[in-house]
Amino acid sequence: MSNANPQLQTARELVEQTGVHVFLTGKAGTGKTTFLHDLRMSSPKRMMVTAPTGVAAINAGGVTLHSFFQLPFGPFVLGASMAEHNRFSKEKINIIRSLHLLVIDEISMVRADMLDAVDAVLRRFRDRNKPFGGVQLLLIGDLFQLPPVVKDSDWQLLSAHYANPYFFASQALAQSQWVQVELQQVYRQSDTRFINLLNQVRNNQLDDSTLAMLNQRYRPDFHDDDYIVLSTHNHSADRLNNTKLTALSGDMQYFEARVSGDYPEQSYPAAPQLALKVGAQVMFIRNDQGEQRRFFNGKRGVVTRMQADKVWVQCAGESEPIEVDVATWENIKYGLDDAQQISEEVLGSFSQLPLRLAWAITIHKSQGLTFDKAIIDGQAAFSHGQIYVALSRCRSLDGLVLQSPLRAESVRCDALISHFSQHCPVPDTAMLVEAKRWYQQSLLLESFDFNSLGQALNRLQRELGDAGERVQSSNGVALPELAQAVQQAVVMVAVKFQRQLQSLFTSGQIPQQHTALQERVAKAGPYFANALAPLVKWRQDFHYSTDNKQTNKQVKNALARLDRELADKQAIVACSCRGFNLMAWLDALAKAAIEEAKSAASKAKSVVELSPDDLAHPALFQRLRDWRAEQAETQQVPAYRVAHQQVLLQIANSLPGSRQSLLKVHKVGPGTVEKYGQALLNLVADYCAEQGIETDPLLPAVSSGEDKGEEKGEKPSTQAITLALYREGLNLVQIAEQRGLVTGTVAGHLCQYIQSGEIQVQEMLPAERIDAIRRAADAQPDTSLKAIKDALGEEFSWDEIKLALAAP
Repeated sequence: MSNANPQLQTARELVEQTGVHVFLTGKAGTGKTTFLHDLRMSSPKRMMVTAPTGVAAINAGGVTLHSFFQLPFGPFVLGASMAEHNRFSKEKINIIRSLHLLVIDEISMVRADMLDAVDAVLRRFRDRNKPFGGVQLLLIGDLFQLPPVVKDSDWQLLSAHYANPYFFASQALAQSQWVQVELQQVYRQSDTRFINLLNQVRNNQLDDSTLAMLNQRYRPDFHDDDYIVLSTHNHSADRLNNTKLTALSGDMQYFEARVSGDYPEQSYPAAPQLALKVGAQVMFIRNDQGEQRRFFNGKRGVVTRMQADKVWVQCAGESEPIEVDVATWENIKYGLDDAQQISEEVLGSFSQLPLRLAWAITIHKSQGLTFDKAIIDGQAAFSHGQIYVALSRCRSLDGLVLQSPLRAESVRCDALISHFSQHCPVPDTAMLVEAKRWYQQSLLLESFDFNSLGQALNRLQRELGDAGERVQSSNGVALPELAQAVQQAVVMVAVKFQRQLQSLFTSGQIPQQHTALQERVAKAGPYFANALAPLVKWRQDFHYSTDNKQTNKQVKNALARLDRELADKQAIVACSCRGFNLMAWLDALAKAAIEEAKSAASKAKSVVELSPDDLAHPALFQRLRDWRAEQAETQQVPAYRVAHQQVLLQIANSLPGSRQSLLKVHKVGPGTVEKYGQALLNLVADYCAEQGIETDPLLPAVSSGEDKGEEKGEKPSTQAITLALYREGLNLVQIAEQRGLVTGTVAGHLCQYIQSGEIQVQEMLPAERIDAIRRAADAQPDTSLKAIKDALGEEFSWDEIKLALAAP
């Protein structure tokens, strides 16, 4: 597609060969989704695809912004500490640090504060001084379609920081270089008259004569099952579909979805229970993955035959019905494979017939679909762009019918969007060439900037010096002399080399095509490799330990910073020996971030450098410290003579249940076990009994002071334990308190039994509250739990909503 489409070609070059943020937009049907799918298949950059909603994420083959970046569902206020206090997994941190490109699909629905929250997370784990931590953004969407949802109460907080709620008001984006690429070629419509009409609607230029032409399609008494009704609200679409289905003769057949693993209910791509009859109007909700490609997302037809797990659908103009089997959607999590490439891990799957009833559908759910014949019920349109979305789903004006006449104000799009679209920066040839050159030059200068390495080394030296005898280290005394040598042989030489690079930049050539520059870079590689070798050797041999919590945190952070800087520079030095190649350097830097994290984890494992911040059982650790203090006072010896802090940390993490497992703890020998073993094991056993958890499951648990174990039956699942407590008469709060869980987890357990029919939701909630929740869910165009909760307000809890909606 890109060879025949100059805008797509420009977008591809910007994304792959520059660091400029790209807003890829265009009218409905211009190929934005196709571009994304092609990019995922062939881009050399490490990329991740996200979207603001679960359904959009599934459609884009990615994850939601909220889940990956652990964003608050409420507003993000600039300066808030959300990102600093949210714990991220090591794998997620590795992905962020090795990321080149972040794709956000359906950007029109992303609020400005959400984009700034993403910026806060990326800065936290990458470069605090660069917008989005130095990650390039590809923002895909059409602002003339569905806007972001902003409650009045949220806007009261956000309006002090943002001119408007749209993504382009983001303060981080304002600090960045970004351009808009608008796709012009329309693939969905070929009717020139209709394309011009859509352009007028999109640009707020709809004149009286064109509106009159559009309203000629108003036919109040028109009924034809070949036409799909596009409705503004869920309840209207559902009511029409159910009425039509019930009116058909014949038996109803139900198709139950199969859900395995982790697949959030709010992200289900199809009905968990699909009711069909022969003669039902249906629509395909995904593209055919087979070789014949007989159907696509949005194609309509009529059910002609049904079996237990498949149906046959006859589509207009086709001689034979389509045999439709169950399709599977996957819930994706990003991870790292053995080759250290960003991979996609399947967390769960949802299998169902890829169909939905299609006498009617909401405009919200129609986004991205195409219809030959449609009836638009736009009388109750409630947001800017909703009518435009409905109109742009149609291929032609002749295939469109209006159920109510349209007024000029209902068709009008947001003037703010029109103004923005006409004034945002767009790339030209000169800008593209300059962006490529600047990107490569910046990468070279940044790669040979060793100041941050010198600063990391100096910081570690200060922390060790300030700690004094509180830290015991293997070769810390050699650090001052080594730091001075690195400053002279690496940092200062690199400054001179950067000046040489800048003098070569004046030629105006792109670095990758600059012969003299390539020679200089190739010679620099071996020099810096040799100059860094003493530091690399010192770091491999350096280990430390301390009983002081604050000191441990400071030294640990200083070491982590040094390891990141050293890993980056070693990767660059290795690449430099072969000259400069953009993609090779990006790949080396990304892998360095991952290898550094793996190396740090390996070091931590070998020397057992745990921190109180890493513990799963901090309360047990405090009990162990109190016990050690009592022993030290009784024996009149320093606390570390009783047990080193690292020993206590490991015990609090591994929960040893026998003398054998206690001996596996680093720095615990037979003497320690003989003297203190029983006391330590009793502390662990008492804590585990209180918490309802097991000691080390690999070895026998302590019983009556002996190392005897008995064969145990299969441990019941955590859901089964919750169910048993519920059967005993405990409510949500009581179960949560007894099990040490939050009520939301308990509610999640019970929802499974409500869905299976083992529990009736009426046992847990009054009928009027169940009805109120279900009415609110039916009335929402957005069926997410958040939208329903927003509609219901504080009077209803998240737990009540989940329970009420779990019932089949």
